[in-house]
Amino acid sequence: MTAKAPKTRKTTTKPKPLFSDELLDQILADDTLGGDWSPIQNRLDGLKAALMERMLRGEMTHHLGYATGEDAPTEISNRRNGTSSKTLQTENGEVTVQIPRDRAASFDPIIVQKHQRRLPDFDEKVIALYARGLSTKDIQGYLYEIYKTDVSAELISIITEEVLAELTAWQNRSLESHYPILYLDGIRIKIRDNGHILSKTVYIAIGIDMEGNKEILGLWVAKSEGSKFWLSILSELKNRGVEDIFIACCDGLTGLPDAIESVFPQTTVQLCIVHMIRNSLKYVAWKNYKSTARDLKKIYTAATEAGAKEALAEFKATWHSQYPTIAPMWERHWDNIAPFMAYPPHIRRVIYTTNVVEAVNRQIRKVVKTKGSFPSDDAALKLIFLVLKNANLSSIMPAKEWKNALAQFAILFHDRLPG
Repeated sequence: MTAKAPKTRKTTTKPKPLFSDELLDQILADDTLGGDWSPIQNRLDGLKAALMERMLRGEMTHHLGYATGEDAPTEISNRRNGTSSKTLQTENGEVTVQIPRDRAASFDPIIVQKHQRRLPDFDEKVIALYARGLSTKDIQGYLYEIYKTDVSAELISIITEEVLAELTAWQNRSLESHYPILYLDGIRIKIRDNGHILSKTVYIAIGIDMEGNKEILGLWVAKSEGSKFWLSILSELKNRGVEDIFIACCDGLTGLPDAIESVFPQTTVQLCIVHMIRNSLKYVAWKNYKSTARDLKKIYTAATEAGAKEALAEFKATWHSQYPTIAPMWERHWDNIAPFMAYPPHIRRVIYTTNVVEAVNRQIRKVVKTKGSFPSDDAALKLIFLVLKNANLSSIMPAKEWKNALAQFAILFHDRLPG
């Protein structure tokens, strides 16, 4: 028998503490806190200020070329010139730091820049609160209540205005060349315009790229929709790099089919079937609701367009006397209802509804419902943009549906796929 080798114990290296016990003792200072965190918080604020001042002194040493206490080289005429106090707003309150100065006034610090009055984490805190629908006054009260920081409403407005630059860059970014599916829809909100509160629509475009990823392409505000308005939006998408859209899904947006035909002539416009069903059933009495919905289902689940037309004729013969507006509405929009019937089931399931945009709109409504009205178009776009930054589009539609649909797109639109 061969002797077994003795088992060796695995040794783990204990991570080095981030702070020494001596430093922690100084922060705690043997105080009997009795549940009051403020003394420790004050010392932590002092530590933050001391760290910033240490880094500022290091920056000054790098700027001048010699350290504090050393003799300045003869070839360097610039010298240290004391310090100046600056109070900074942070997420935990105010912190006062001493900023080193030089005689030539050429020192431009990085850690605390000139004219800077607040640290980045403070801006992020304000913007996060604004994105949840809080007004500037609400944010002002919250910061004072939680952090005892007295911040003016004007400063909060300045911080949130910085979002507009990010919004502009996002709205002008380059897009993919091909989108198999484009969803278009709008949400109505109240916006002040020239002293009057108007009901305007914020339009949202969501594209599905060749990999099946969902992407919000842009936001636009308009008092009313029409061919001219949609032409400007579609032209903007084209100017930002979009070369082709296979299918555009919408909810009966006025003027959209004509605008799409002029900018993307090969694109098929598909009316949202779910919206058609909702608009139809709102006229139906409850006692007939189930039977009417069942007969409508025969139309949009037909295997072919011919079968769908036959089902529509049967629906009209059965229900036209009671509900004379439903069948004519389907007949009137038939050219934009029928396209999805030419596709296999996997593609049908992803284009017969604009629920992708509806899901995004629900997230927007959760925030904007707390607002009576917005003071301007920019204010509305700013808040909606922040909401969309946190929207989780990947959870809206199962990835499996997109994968199967995209495989069939590759067959049906092979001559239009990017090279």
